[in-house]
Amino acid sequence: VQLQASGGGLVHPGGSLRLSCAASGRTFSSAVMGWFRQAPGKEREFVAAINWSGGSTYFADSVKGRFTISRDNAKNTVYLQMNSLKLEDTAVYYCAADRNPTLSTWVSEYDYWGQGTLVTVSS
Repeated sequence: VQLQASGGGLVHPGGSLRLSCAASGRTFSSAVMGWFRQAPGKEREFVAAINWSGGSTYFADSVKGRFTISRDNAKNTVYLQMNSLKLEDTAVYYCAADRNPTLSTWVSEYDYWGQGTLVTVSS
């Protein structure tokens, strides 16, 4: 599976962005997909994950109620809708794929990674 994240940019606090992650490979539709982020000087952290059908999702407490994750298996794409963005959401956002069907928050569980897209929240 190859992953290509896009949609990052500069946004004011309170604004919204939608990230996309386009995947290639037949295993996408069966993979758990996750979004992670890494701020300067910090470790990569879990943001959200979605199972193969889209029927199960999980979010980090820091984004719960503000971010949603969805997927379109026909388009081999997963999305991260980010609303009410805060300064502390500034980071490089990565999408990742996990062949294990169980939702995971661990970086080490994910098998494939995209290149990252930068989200900057600034006034």
